[in-house]
Amino acid sequence: MVVTDVPTKLVYDRPAALDPRVTHYCPGCTHGVAHRLVAEVLQEMGEVENTIGVASVGCSVFAYNYFDIDFVEAAHGRAPAMATGIKRVLPERTVFTYQGDGDLASIGMGEVVGAASRGENITIMFINNATYGMTGGQMAPTTLPGQVTSSSPTGRDVDRQGHPIQTSELLATLEGSAYIVRRSLHNAREIRRAKKAIRTAFEVQKQGLGFSLVEMLSNCPTNWGMTAVESRDWIEERMLTYYPLGDYKVSPAVAEIKV
Repeated sequence: MVVTDVPTKLVYDRPAALDPRVTHYCPGCTHGVAHRLVAEVLQEMGEVENTIGVASVGCSVFAYNYFDIDFVEAAHGRAPAMATGIKRVLPERTVFTYQGDGDLASIGMGEVVGAASRGENITIMFINNATYGMTGGQMAPTTLPGQVTSSSPTGRDVDRQGHPIQTSELLATLEGSAYIVRRSLHNAREIRRAKKAIRTAFEVQKQGLGFSLVEMLSNCPTNWGMTAVESRDWIEERMLTYYPLGDYKVSPAVAEIKV
């Protein structure tokens, strides 16, 4: 017997803050998950109409097409500088950047260090997939030791090419940083934790407590040469050993925030 009158309960819907279009991201990429989390948080906070996003250069360059909020585009690596200017001119607005590791941890490292050291009251969404995703999978500042990329075909040699940059640990040493955490997007539990961190970061900005950054470990199935499932497992097995999840800087005032 086929039952057709069983009531259904909606458990998830697309946030209104996300545009209902198909993204350009590769199948299995978790950029889309990060977009959804940011959109959900802004919607739940009632900040959609009050928010200005700053898109970076890289796979996330078209973020302004996917969020139904005010958005601007920055030059490569300069999103924190643009966000700083916007926030200083419009201090009542919620301002965030959305950046990958090639953009933030390479050409943009000076910009993000400067913003954090000054305690700029902006929020950074930092997607770390350990590669330059958009331009062919070259070695990035975050590429792991021994990791094979299109520009390190025998694996990253730390004696010749240096060690990967642990951005959250570095930024946490700066006095202007109020909230610096690392989360991951490789399973449902960590996605829930990432959403809570994003909410906290935006609350830090709303309360004027200083610079906040949420690093999210992400996958890149195409450039890693893996299936989506294999890339998820690779985060668990390899990335978490070099980039441990945790709270790297939580100022006393931030610790009082309840979300």
